[in-house]
Amino acid sequence: MILKVGKKVSYPCQGPCLVGPVVKRVVGGKLTEFHHLTVLDGGGELLVPVDRALARGIRELLDKTEIPKLLDRLKKPSKAAEKWNQRNRDNLILFNSGSAFDLAEIVESMSGLRETKRLQPSDRQTLERARKLLVCEISEVMGETKSAAEEKIDKALEGRKGNKANPRKAERDWPEVEHYGEAL
Repeated sequence: MILKVGKKVSYPCQGPCLVGPVVKRVVGGKLTEFHHLTVLDGGGELLVPVDRALARGIRELLDKTEIPKLLDRLKKPSKAAEKWNQRNRDNLILFNSGSAFDLAEIVESMSGLRETKRLQPSDRQTLERARKLLVCEISEVMGETKSAAEEKIDKALEGRKGNKANPRKAERDWPEVEHYGEAL
């Protein structure tokens, strides 16, 4: 894949980015070329060495025809590891893959876990981060608002076998936690 100026791509753990011009910087006394990427959700900037861009997991955004498959992935139950340390390792591998389908797996498995027990703060952050990246990509690909993309994700999650309640509402109804179980 060649990164062209003006093209939208996905950078793992950052989400959709707009490709800017190649810039040159002196690093360690050596002139190096970088792709300039602007993160579309939040506006940060990334400089990715030209010779390492593909190894970093940069990929094209999904095609519009792939969005229904992605939403169907959210309907298929998957189970998160019971132990938090294994769950964190599994989710880190999925995040780093850069795949939107792996993000969907995180969202589905963590949403399923949230239906059975209260999520720890790190699990909630993982779920929200994966949702945010998924929402941003769907929004960019479909040319719609983030709210519309969130509704699509929520509707897909509601379509899971055995899902009766709205887990996002249930999570909001619980009191905030300062330190692992101590209510404010």
